[in-house]
Amino acid sequence: MAGKALMVSVVYVLALVAGSAAAQAPGGLGYTDVPDLPGGIEGERVQMLFDAVNNNDADLLTRFYNDHLSDEFKAKVPLEKVLESIARFAHESGGIDFHSVRHYDPPRENQTTLIFSNRNFDRWQACVFSYEEGEKPDGILNNLLFDLERPPSDVEPPRPLSEAESIDEVHAFVERLCEEDVFSGVVLLANAYEVLFERACGEASKRFHVPVNKDTKFNMASAGKMFTAIAIAQLVEKGVLSFDDHIGKYVDETWYPKNVTDAVTVHHLLTHTSGLGDFFNETFHAGSRGRWRELDDYRELITGDTLTFEPGTDWQYSNIGAFMLGVVIESATREDYFDYIRENVFEPTGMDDTDFYDMDCPVENLAIGYRPSSDCSSGWKNNYYELVMRGSPAGGAYSTAPDLLKFARALETGTLVSQELLDLMWIDHFNPERSYGYGYGFTLRQGPAGRVVGHNGKFSGINADFNIFLDKGYVLVVMSNYHGVGSQVDERIRKLIARVE
Repeated sequence: MAGKALMVSVVYVLALVAGSAAAQAPGGLGYTDVPDLPGGIEGERVQMLFDAVNNNDADLLTRFYNDHLSDEFKAKVPLEKVLESIARFAHESGGIDFHSVRHYDPPRENQTTLIFSNRNFDRWQACVFSYEEGEKPDGILNNLLFDLERPPSDVEPPRPLSEAESIDEVHAFVERLCEEDVFSGVVLLANAYEVLFERACGEASKRFHVPVNKDTKFNMASAGKMFTAIAIAQLVEKGVLSFDDHIGKYVDETWYPKNVTDAVTVHHLLTHTSGLGDFFNETFHAGSRGRWRELDDYRELITGDTLTFEPGTDWQYSNIGAFMLGVVIESATREDYFDYIRENVFEPTGMDDTDFYDMDCPVENLAIGYRPSSDCSSGWKNNYYELVMRGSPAGGAYSTAPDLLKFARALETGTLVSQELLDLMWIDHFNPERSYGYGYGFTLRQGPAGRVVGHNGKFSGINADFNIFLDKGYVLVVMSNYHGVGSQVDERIRKLIARVE
């Protein structure tokens, strides 16, 4: 490979999936994993990158950046961004260990796929080196670390666990991340009768060194879409509206023109098949967060949005779509959205520590979100100025792990809506064949753990994951005020639950 230029792609680290496919014979996989480092300059590059990550060595990574990445990439992504991203990955992963080079059948020309394990999260990941002919490195760092869809060919599937063994594994895993300050937040695992595991760690406020406790309130980001969906379902059950109603019945032309509102239904909004877009746009990022508190304030963020496809013909995650459900609720009930959700979702469930809090008012025991940043001497930047003053129908409510357990049990017992309606909400109406899909305001998983419904939420300094294991009978809540890491914790625990027999 010495005569070819390196084209490395990513800086974004995603969850890697290992599963029962590992039990297949290598000949049937379409690839074989060879546990030898490449030779020559390619091997030197591999060793340099792995050493830079495992030692969190900024000087070594700088040499890798300068000597092996393209001018095109450097023009797009500054060295500081790469250093910050790799430093974060090094801290979160606890280091990486080379496993093998993947050889595909048929071969994939001009690329080498390196398989490695992530120590903290016990997951398989991959790094791809792609090459082009030339004297100088060329290409864009865009897929350096990515999802490994198929596990190493020599890895046996993990053995089944008893419930007690799985809880011991969860305990050891979470304790390690807490001790290393990789995770800050709350993890709660319960069955229908009792809490099986609960752990709180980290700091709700780094400024004042306030510790997280089990009742700390965390921002849920998009996981709050579940509350909006439940409120819509309640109104359907009461006969106030229908899933098939066109939103023009509730949304006037100060929001969208008639040709849009007459084409989009409540069903489309709930399933992200409306073709509407996102309000996290240039106006949002350039504006003061104090400008958007009531639903009517969001008109300026939605002005100019239009349909990207005919409603019902495609799927596109849409914050505006979820937001417009709140406008439908206000129009149909003649009540303020926030009051309606509080009175009809939170209060009947006993969720006393859940609400859309005004962030310019002091809120007791509320976690501040943090993300790693070299801009601050502490290495962390808070998200004070990245959030709106209050959440919206698209997300941003604050809650606690115990309150979300109450929410799960209220759903399971029919306290909020009937089981018949929940069954309708927990169907992927767009593509039922997907292993990871979307119903009415809930994400839907189908895999080794059986059917799992819930939602996650991610934003700067925010990570919240809520899961109901319909077949296994568990509820898992992971809430964190560290950027991105909570979903990795959630994924690891879901894999452990899948092994319970």
